[in-house]
Amino acid sequence: MPDRTLTVGLTQWHATRDVAANAETACAMIGECAGADLVLLPENGLMLGTNTEMRDAALAVDAPEIGALRRAAKAAASTVVLGGFKRRVDGGIRNTALVIGPDGEIAGGYDKIHLFDARIDGRSFEASGVETAGDRPVLLRVAGATVGLTICYDVRFPELYRALALAGAEVLLVPSAFTQRTGEAHWELLLRARAVENSAFVVASATVRGAEDDAFPTYGHALAAGPWGEVLADLGTAPAASRVLELDLGEVARRRETLPVLRGVRPDAYGIPAEIIDIG
Repeated sequence: MPDRTLTVGLTQWHATRDVAANAETACAMIGECAGADLVLLPENGLMLGTNTEMRDAALAVDAPEIGALRRAAKAAASTVVLGGFKRRVDGGIRNTALVIGPDGEIAGGYDKIHLFDARIDGRSFEASGVETAGDRPVLLRVAGATVGLTICYDVRFPELYRALALAGAEVLLVPSAFTQRTGEAHWELLLRARAVENSAFVVASATVRGAEDDAFPTYGHALAAGPWGEVLADLGTAPAASRVLELDLGEVARRRETLPVLRGVRPDAYGIPAEIIDIG
């Protein structure tokens, strides 16, 4: 087979409560990655605030800020994934990874399945009070590659990533707004684990902490990992950064041949209730 590559723009910035300013930053990042097959923007990159603030700032897909991203994607001739924004829909709000094609048209999206209902250092993050969960995995086919769409907290649920890999995903996207505390402990570990166990590339854009009046500090370190678990890029704590990576998709096939984990999956066994050996 001929060599196949996918060029991906990895991005990171300090998201604030100013939607218009954040949209300008997003458009600038798309421009920096112009020509890449795919540009990945972080979750909550258009608005990072409290639950109430983010709910009130939710956008419809015809909002001016989304229009600006569509124009930027077309100018860059790149597919853009707005990694997660509060999308206003009939009857509520979804956290959606919106896919914009290189023609500037909205191609579809993925609604976040796993909502961040957690308590970190005494602070409650109740995403289910803001948004409604999605109910199905989504794959994106772009430039000859098969890409799995996920968002942030999804990364703690390996079942989703295995399902995407079994469906053909060679690259797994994890746009995020990871908290500072959980990021320090788990960010790189989880991303590399999802890469290794599925022999896939993982690309994770990120928001990063800034001023003291942030709604909550986010970790940054937008990261890409290879199918052997190696870190290919880490944007650290830069307040605004991007990097275009060329992913060798042949590496996925080679690793899956070396360690054919996906061929060894046994759902027939997993569905049987576990035997209990009781020695008192």
